[in-house]
Amino acid sequence: MGTKLGIGLLGLGTVGAGVAGILQAPEGRHPLVAELELVRVAVRDLQRPRPIELRPSLVTNNPQAVVDDPSVQVVVEVMGGIEPARTLIMRAIAAGKAVVTANKAVIARHGEEIASAAAAAGVYVLIEAAVGGGIPIIEPLKQSLGGNRIERVSGIINGTTNYILSRMAQEGVAYDDVLKTAQDLGYAEADPAADVEGFDAADKIAILTGLAFGGPVDRDSIPTQGINNLQSRDVDYATQLGYRVKLLAIAERLNSDAQTSQSLPLAVRVQPTMIPLDHPLAGVNGVNNAILVEGDPIGRVMFYGPGAGSGPTASAVVADILNIAGIRQLGEINGSLDPLLAASSWRSCHLVDPSAILQRNYVRFNAEDTPGVIGRIGSCFGDRGISIQSIVQFDASDAGAEIVVITHEISQGQMQDALTAITSMAEVKGLAAHLSCL
Repeated sequence: MGTKLGIGLLGLGTVGAGVAGILQAPEGRHPLVAELELVRVAVRDLQRPRPIELRPSLVTNNPQAVVDDPSVQVVVEVMGGIEPARTLIMRAIAAGKAVVTANKAVIARHGEEIASAAAAAGVYVLIEAAVGGGIPIIEPLKQSLGGNRIERVSGIINGTTNYILSRMAQEGVAYDDVLKTAQDLGYAEADPAADVEGFDAADKIAILTGLAFGGPVDRDSIPTQGINNLQSRDVDYATQLGYRVKLLAIAERLNSDAQTSQSLPLAVRVQPTMIPLDHPLAGVNGVNNAILVEGDPIGRVMFYGPGAGSGPTASAVVADILNIAGIRQLGEINGSLDPLLAASSWRSCHLVDPSAILQRNYVRFNAEDTPGVIGRIGSCFGDRGISIQSIVQFDASDAGAEIVVITHEISQGQMQDALTAITSMAEVKGLAAHLSCL
């Protein structure tokens, strides 16, 4: 490579410091890392102590100055949030600069706009670090698995919730107590809503959906349920019944046989899900992530690893920078460089109505402990064409009983009809829990 590739870094938090550390210590790494030069870094507060030593001349509190610097050829955005991140990414693209971002919120909501601008400008926007931390999933979906007909992508893609659920299942610790520990360890933010209410996972599955199925979907229309209302007893009952509870993000073709030139129907959702112990995702514990891709002809492949943190996410960011550096080097060898967008859509996709989503269900009712109540609940399901896999009574006492039902796969419209009828029965005190079930 004739000259070094100038890197401008927007943000010097956990991930940004990890990226800077790699760029400043190329020894023992891929030779291309030595060809990368960190030339400008934007931080919010110039006086704040930083986790890595940088020359004062590199640091500014003006992110636009980083984007506009003529010595910066690749803008790396790891500041997070939607604005000003989106505006800065678009500014970099307009200036003809490649962009690497770990910002799932921006890509999930503005990915189509960013992709169109990048295509028009003829530059790369690479997003490997936006989903799954250090797990390489973006490039495999775009390239290695490109010859497959993807049927389903499902995964545990939020490390915070997986840590919480793992400890609840393995140690019987209450949700509030585990959340506090996760915050103390830095796994969860002081305001954990993005993680525990499922918003982070919804951002990520929106990105994976577009890559796997060929077209963007409306992020804000994805049905999203977190673990913040999950009760410990349902985690315990799941264990007794041979399951693990995980916050699962799923994107799948509603009808694998459907062929349409207009728009591909997709069922996408985020929700607590009971997973059988023999399923590949059931054993993914702690802060680890895993993404299961199912397609034709490959069958099932799973990507597993640390889903967050300085090291894993910085690794993915630098991998994208090296991708750009390698293309640049190839262009110089060949005497020309044809810049292009690394990811583009080729198909129109749409989300189906949530009532049309097909899945198995776990439901728990509070009911009176009276003869025949289980039979009447079963009949109510049967009258609506819903087949039951199992129905179990727990904790019967003078105060009542808890009745747990697991159904076979049905539409959520059918399920809601049945739940409305059952909760109107005099001997049923209410619906205590409703989870998805694989």
